[in-house]
Amino acid sequence: MSHRQRPPRPARRALLRIPLFRLLAINLAIGACAAALLVGGLLWLNPGHLRELIFADRSPGIALALLLACFLITFGSAAMGSAIMAQGRKEERSGHDRGHGSRLAAQELVPRRRTP
Repeated sequence: MSHRQRPPRPARRALLRIPLFRLLAINLAIGACAAALLVGGLLWLNPGHLRELIFADRSPGIALALLLACFLITFGSAAMGSAIMAQGRKEERSGHDRGHGSRLAAQELVPRRRTP
């Protein structure tokens, strides 16, 4: 190996250089934080004696892990999906029609004149 050749970079660093993967990873982390806050809030507020029910079990860790995993999947996928769907909005905003949003078909019609 000559001194000009660089060793191959780890795959983890290479994945973070891909913009789509980085977008998804950031939004998955946002969804995971939201899921952890929701589970913590549910345990703190104890609605319907949920905390007492979970900790009365012989293995409360399994119930907490399942609850957190379900919320993680839900909020993580919702955050990633909304980030993907919002990608097209950047292109629309770059035009001269800023701030007006998309027009409805009814807004494009010419108003009819009333005849006496």
